[in-house]
Amino acid sequence: MREISWKRHLAMATPPSIFNDVIGPVMRGPSSSHCAAALRIGRMARDLMGGRIERVRVEFDSRGSLAFTHASQGSDMGIFGGLLGWDAQDERLLDSAAAVERAGIQIDIRIGDYGDAHPNTFRLTLSNSRETHRMIALSTGGGMIEVVAIDEVPLSIAGDYFETLIAVRAVDMDMHETLKRNVAAEEILLHTGRSGTLIEIRSREPLSAPVAMRLAGLKETVWMRTLAPVLPVLSRRGLQVPFITCSQMMEWNRGRHLDLAALATAYESARGGGAEGEVEDRMREIVGILRRSLSQGIAGTRFADRILGVQSAGFKSAMQNGALLDAGMLNAMIHYVTALMEVKSAMGVIVAAPTAGSCGCLPGAVMAAADAMGRPERDMARALLAAGMIGVFISAHATFAAEVCGCLAECGAGSGMAAAALVTLAGGGAQQAVDAAAMALQNVLGLICDPVANRVEVPCLGRNVLAASNALACANMALAGYDAVIPLDEVIETMDRVGKSLPMELRCTGLGGLSTTPAAKAVEKRLSSPQI
Repeated sequence: MREISWKRHLAMATPPSIFNDVIGPVMRGPSSSHCAAALRIGRMARDLMGGRIERVRVEFDSRGSLAFTHASQGSDMGIFGGLLGWDAQDERLLDSAAAVERAGIQIDIRIGDYGDAHPNTFRLTLSNSRETHRMIALSTGGGMIEVVAIDEVPLSIAGDYFETLIAVRAVDMDMHETLKRNVAAEEILLHTGRSGTLIEIRSREPLSAPVAMRLAGLKETVWMRTLAPVLPVLSRRGLQVPFITCSQMMEWNRGRHLDLAALATAYESARGGGAEGEVEDRMREIVGILRRSLSQGIAGTRFADRILGVQSAGFKSAMQNGALLDAGMLNAMIHYVTALMEVKSAMGVIVAAPTAGSCGCLPGAVMAAADAMGRPERDMARALLAAGMIGVFISAHATFAAEVCGCLAECGAGSGMAAAALVTLAGGGAQQAVDAAAMALQNVLGLICDPVANRVEVPCLGRNVLAASNALACANMALAGYDAVIPLDEVIETMDRVGKSLPMELRCTGLGGLSTTPAAKAVEKRLSSPQI
């Protein structure tokens, strides 16, 4: 009979997944860190309450980014949708506030001085007539989340397992024997805090009904809930990846001579536990979603609550009429990038790549280049996989959260990823691809985040175009043999250090940069005025 090794809480980083952390989520809304992450947090909160919610208090720290952006960047919408059990693509999200009210859930949003260290901290107090629970969760960038406390008990839940939580008075022999004999889990953790003790059971499938009923019926059990995973790729016990830095990857590739797309496929296969063909098929599905989003953008989008109207149509017309300077493939990229950004601003379905704020750069650059070169969707998928590998290194050693590192973490990261993707699309090798990414990231160090009127439109659209332009230039430089000088791993470390050195006002809070200009304030006033 196996013994249980009770593990205390220890924050250990799980290797990023291309489909969890980098290319995704598939979503609606202006911001992945504010909208998609909020929705995932809301879904986990719903599970914590067993789906029975009557009142919710949502609290944001006055010094964090959410105090300024929770309404305009979709955090309220995301939380409401999650509390209702919706997913991030749901077309009803725009109606989520009314839907929550119809469902009889009372919402109280407060801004206060809570001393939260992370700028994207959600504090939820959830109650019904029988119970109350408290949850503290973080949006860590690109739609990723971490629940860090439940009922004042510290823990770490990322949404990559079925998480069965059991609040207990004590762990007696009956509880221990039941777990030992009946529970096949990836991990069983014991957490203690001010309010008591929680047993956390991590598994890749929900516990069977008989086992769940037995655990719930034990005399020491106070309450029990299962939180379903919110990420597409689950984790597992003993998870190992072949490399987690660029230098490790290049050493692993010595003698194999794989390009960056093949290396990414090998990595993600090990990370997700599936065959390499499954990884490629999943990315081709994402290419299909991107194609549909691009078609919607090119056809034209309409949405009242945004700063910019449709501009990509005018660019296409000018391009076709010869009114533009000859920029070749770059003009096609500008057209595609802006069309995708307009879909995002119109609450259409997009793919965060790596974030919603930077959703135009990488896909727009890759699809425009592939179309200009006559390449099929399989080649686009391989290029996106190559980009995903660069994103894994950034996710593991820096961040995609603008609130932490400015726009360098969003459009900057997207530019480095796109540069590697374009090299791969052109048939370049792994070293050329990582050199292109290194050069692209070097060019945008210190890029601030200053969205006008807290909408992810201005200067975000232009930054996405800048990112794609930078990516194309650096891809060609790498293909021509230019020396990146600084290795990618060192550039990523510098990116993280420089981004965190930016003043808070320049990291996505609407307190600095273009967002404070008179023109920006006029836009903000116009958008906040009732529409007649």
